[in-house]
Amino acid sequence: MAKEDFNDLLWFLAVAEERNFTKAAAKLGITQSTLSHTIKRLETRMGLRLLTRTTRSVALTEAGDRLFHSLSPRISAIRSDLAALTALRDTPSGTIRITLSDHALETIVWPKLKPILSKYPDIKIELSRDNGLRNIVEDGFDAGVRLGESIEKDMIAVRIGPDWRMLAVASPRYLADRPIPEHPQDLMQHDCINMRQATGGGLYIWEFEKNGQELRVRVDGQLAFNTSYPMVDAALEGHGIAYLPEDLVTDHIEAGRLVALLSDWSPPFSGYYIYYPSRHQNSPAFKVVVDALRYQRS
Repeated sequence: MAKEDFNDLLWFLAVAEERNFTKAAAKLGITQSTLSHTIKRLETRMGLRLLTRTTRSVALTEAGDRLFHSLSPRISAIRSDLAALTALRDTPSGTIRITLSDHALETIVWPKLKPILSKYPDIKIELSRDNGLRNIVEDGFDAGVRLGESIEKDMIAVRIGPDWRMLAVASPRYLADRPIPEHPQDLMQHDCINMRQATGGGLYIWEFEKNGQELRVRVDGQLAFNTSYPMVDAALEGHGIAYLPEDLVTDHIEAGRLVALLSDWSPPFSGYYIYYPSRHQNSPAFKVVVDALRYQRS
């Protein structure tokens, strides 16, 4: 059977369901004459009469009845399958892979995403903790979370958190027999707890700013980590000065377990953004994740 016959069969099915050419034509959005011509063409090709027409009614012949009962459940099943596929397109589902730092994961992303898991059981979220800068396209991630200043210009970026700042801290025990640093350059005379960067493998250079003056200081010490949280423990235990996100040490400062240093050299900067290529913005699952993370200024 030729490919065009499938469309003719659907038109025959409409007439058989309505038992009326006028109603069937209106349902299909075509003229009655076009529909009548198509059914005649189908009957000619099949060599069978499918419909008996009178001035008032349309009836199925024996062949037409058999064809109708053969087609109807199959077409109905196809329509149901197509509807299910359409629903799948519109229902948030699938796996979303995000690369992000340990600080972004613990303080912003995971707390915001936890509530959506039960609401959207068909969404799977994979959070890959990595403090380096990743090429999310080449590495197979749907999105990344980084500071706004680190994001490539060709990416869509959505802010997910407030401004924050880095803060140098040390324990009272460490500072007990050492001078308090008054200037970032004074850190070079102290034991400092370093951060090993995943990208490039070098040690993070501590960055400061005051009154428009920017300083980058290379510090030294016995310890280096590639994640922030053990640096907090090392500072609490008196192993040196650490340079950390302020929200990780605020409670310790307020409790007197750590002392903030060089606060006037640590202005706030733009916080975290989720960034992604434009092709993801139409995915229902991805939209759910981005909306859950989106920063709402109070």
